[in-house]
Amino acid sequence: MVNKKEFYNYSIALALIWLIGSIAYSNTFNGSFCLDDLYVIVNNRITHNLHYFTNISDARQFDEFFEYETFKKRYIGYLTFALNYKLHGLDVTGYHIVNLLVHLSNASIIYFLLIAIFRSPLLKQSSLEARSGQIALISSLLFVCHPIQTQAVTYIWQRVTSLAALFYLLSLFMYVKARLESKGLEHSLFPGKSLYFYSGSLVSAVLAMTTKEISFTLPIIVGLCEIMFFNGKFKRRLLYLIPFFCMILIIPLIIIDINKPIGDILSDITETVRDDQTVSRGDYLLTQFRVLMTYIRLVFLPINQNLDYDFPLYGNFFNSEVFFSFLTLLILFSSAVYLFYRYRNTITHTRLISFGTFWFFVTLAPESSIIPIRDVINEHRMYLPSVGFFIALCVCVFILIEKANKQSKNIGKISALVFTVIIILLTGATYERNKVWKTQKSLWEDVVSKSPDKARGHYEIGVVYRDNGLIKKAMEHFEQAIKLDPFWAKPRYNLGRIFQDEGLIDKAIQHYEFAIQLKPDFIEAHTNLGSAYLAQGLIDKAIAHYKISIRLEPGSANAYNNLGFVYMSKGLLDQAINNSRIALEFNPGHSKALKNLRMATAMKAYSGSQKNQ
Repeated sequence: MVNKKEFYNYSIALALIWLIGSIAYSNTFNGSFCLDDLYVIVNNRITHNLHYFTNISDARQFDEFFEYETFKKRYIGYLTFALNYKLHGLDVTGYHIVNLLVHLSNASIIYFLLIAIFRSPLLKQSSLEARSGQIALISSLLFVCHPIQTQAVTYIWQRVTSLAALFYLLSLFMYVKARLESKGLEHSLFPGKSLYFYSGSLVSAVLAMTTKEISFTLPIIVGLCEIMFFNGKFKRRLLYLIPFFCMILIIPLIIIDINKPIGDILSDITETVRDDQTVSRGDYLLTQFRVLMTYIRLVFLPINQNLDYDFPLYGNFFNSEVFFSFLTLLILFSSAVYLFYRYRNTITHTRLISFGTFWFFVTLAPESSIIPIRDVINEHRMYLPSVGFFIALCVCVFILIEKANKQSKNIGKISALVFTVIIILLTGATYERNKVWKTQKSLWEDVVSKSPDKARGHYEIGVVYRDNGLIKKAMEHFEQAIKLDPFWAKPRYNLGRIFQDEGLIDKAIQHYEFAIQLKPDFIEAHTNLGSAYLAQGLIDKAIAHYKISIRLEPGSANAYNNLGFVYMSKGLLDQAINNSRIALEFNPGHSKALKNLRMATAMKAYSGSQKNQ
């Protein structure tokens, strides 16, 4: 039972966490959809229809980027976006409110998790137990207001990261509660409330695994928690952990199609553990030593944050930057191992330093080890690892405070003032960083200013300028993107769109054809090339490219509508009517398909009446 004093302390702590977090993100509610939000929410037919969440196999027809395969792996995350869409449509405010609520909930769970861990058998009587509430609060406040979290909170698509963290933290918290409830009662595996907490922990673990693949590490963290904070008979403890380690199979089973031949299954596994085919595992690992040091630098000095870092690849271990990064990380990890080993038979708070450090390295491993990912660095990857980092950091600071307190009795007031200033500064920095996320224009202009030699920023700001009618600026950035990455099809396609809109059909065709040479399955390029050929009266060529679009995207209402229109212009009214109807089956609200259907039907009726006369 919670006594009145504890209830008061918990209430004050939660009020502070939610107040500080709400202030830090108070300017995000009107931030626009950007980057992957457009694929996941704005233009995603799966997210727009709850039917696919009860009939997953029906979504298989959508084989595009961020559709069926990603939907299958991140089902729970997609479900929250679908519910948002059902309630709010494309009103961005509702999405941001949910993201913030998830983030505030995570900070709250961190607070209660630390309180619970301090009550564990191997930490309960440590010298810092009296300060457990302060350590828990400061750790939670640092987590909730630090600007390194903005990408995971303000970037709507990265809800999959923060939501996975929510279920991850909740699972660990309930596991700790289950073990605390089972303490001292050896006659039953799950005495008292222990079974309820343990069951909740398992359910939360499943939800985490089906939200994002980073949850793969949860069984390891649960195992570390059991080893470092609890005691008991080996077999009994092993029984607690076995179900969690069995859950490691969930993510591979979701990814693999067991109905495929064994060769295809192995191929799927290879593709899954290698997101980027152009970077070797060795080079990626060496680069991650530098990336981890950048993450640590951002915790202490959160300046020059960037959505799209222009980060160099490293291929030589003895490069000074790589070697000294590796050495620093090795010292950190070795220190954690030493502390745990040195005090393994002692009730001491240093266990939390080791635990937090192990947490940091383990939770970063899926994205910062030997599995090459297209972007070598992303700030949202620090969201879950930062929990361990803040825990270890706060315990270290409070150890220093305790030592200093013996020399000066004012150290408590001074440290409280310092913490207050740090929280205020970090909250202000988060508020300022969130201004960059206000619009796509502000976001990509920030990226281009910080990564001028990276093609993606130029491409994305080019799209923004084009959509806002700044055609000359858009063309400059598309051309710059092509200079920086000559083999990227999208900038060439977008130049083709501009020329097509300007009526320069020959130039548009050149760019579309070049884009298709670079990316033969580029659906939009085939569709627009068909329209360009149609504008030149080359109807057969137009039909050929519209058919390719349909083959590449069988569920595309636009492709069927375009084909129907071409058939109508050619006088093939039955084919026109048939394709317009298919377009309306995929999208009942497709106004152009409806118009074409009515027109083709009317033309056919008129033709029939003429024949009868």
